[in-house]
Amino acid sequence: MEFHFWLYKTLKGGINLKTQVMKKILLPTDFSDNSWNSIVYALKLFKDEVCTFYLLNTYTPAVYHIEYVLVNPAQFGLVDSERSTSMNKLEKFHDKIKKTLRNPNHRIEKMSVFNSLIPEIKDQIKEKKIDYIVMGTKGATGAKEVLFGSNTVHVLNQVKCPVIAVPEDFKYEKPHELLFPTDFEIHYKNKHLSLILNIAKKHTSRVHVLHVSYGYDLTEIQKQNKALLESKLKKVANIFHDVSNQNVEDAIANFQIKNKVNMLIMINNKHSFFENLFFKKLIHHIGFHLNIPFLVIPSKIL
Repeated sequence: MEFHFWLYKTLKGGINLKTQVMKKILLPTDFSDNSWNSIVYALKLFKDEVCTFYLLNTYTPAVYHIEYVLVNPAQFGLVDSERSTSMNKLEKFHDKIKKTLRNPNHRIEKMSVFNSLIPEIKDQIKEKKIDYIVMGTKGATGAKEVLFGSNTVHVLNQVKCPVIAVPEDFKYEKPHELLFPTDFEIHYKNKHLSLILNIAKKHTSRVHVLHVSYGYDLTEIQKQNKALLESKLKKVANIFHDVSNQNVEDAIANFQIKNKVNMLIMINNKHSFFENLFFKKLIHHIGFHLNIPFLVIPSKIL
């Protein structure tokens, strides 16, 4: 009903329907302040786009044994109790969205699912053809660094869907300046760059392409990839930066100190520096100086 009403308004207003492709955005939540903050960010980031947001909570009883399910799934009322709690909290979040962030472009669907988070996210990506996942990160206790929570790390590492990780307590700001570090080892495809271009066009953003050199000239493949990237980014404002004598992590941090950046974007390619830079360090609980939203684009998108 909501979609048909939007369609009627669109036709009546004479808007070109080809530009109004509905986005599907998954919002995993554990009902924490951190997850609410990421929901607010998503709703504001896509406020001018027609979207369906899937508010997802997965649950398993605190004490759960498979033999109970095999004999009688509701033997101790554990599943029903957890589901009821999950549904009630989802309804409260939904009501909060309607009261504070109501938007005729947006439709919210609530999903309470008895499953583990990662398998359920994978299922939803395939079933609903999700465009983005937006979720929060967790702050490292007693430090300014943001240490990604284990769920966020697993999602970044395992799902083939773009993920926007929002730092805890980050207050929404328009992404006017986008930082895109790259080693030019990736053959950029439209499905990768369309995500960057979409954000840049919607928010009149400037894309800062950051390359860290180590004293070696670019290979022929890197030169070709760089030329391709330059060609694709002509549609938006962009600046290419080259820095040397720094590791990638320091280069990103130093760039943010000298320049106002609203979003960090990377393509997760196992043959690039991404995996070494983030996953190995995060798995070993090393904090990374990140105080802005982080869009991670998988090299292979479903």
